Amino acid sequence: MLLVIGFVFAGLAALIHVYIFVLESVRWTHPSTRRIFGASAEDAETTRPLAFNQGFYNLFLAIVTVIGIVIAAGASAPVGIALMLAGTGSMLAAALVLILSDRSKARAAIVQGFFPLIAVVLLVVVLI
Repeated sequence: MLLVIGFVFAGLAALIHVYIFVLESVRWTHPSTRRIFGASAEDAETTRPLAFNQGFYNLFLAIVTVIGIVIAAGASAPVGIALMLAGTGSMLAAALVLILSDRSKARAAIVQGFFPLIAVVLLVVVLI
């Protein structure tokens, strides 16, 4: 049962990171996205290549996590759990870096790191 709940939280974490990918890599200069990130039009244009790249990091973490869910649900639970931990653990680490580097980004770090944290805890408990 804990494994299934871990799947759910890992899946939610992946969905949030796909959303972040869309914001950073597709919609970075749109006014609504600039408001979310507190960026001016000039800053958004200047940082567009960096945001584009960072968005893909978020997408790749989501993909690794989803592949882990699929593998754990089907062929091999240990391999799938390892992939889910790689994806969600990296998401959680990125959230920690965000809050440690800029306390004003605490809300964003919580959004980015809450579901991965729950997934990591549940998956580690499953492994124990």
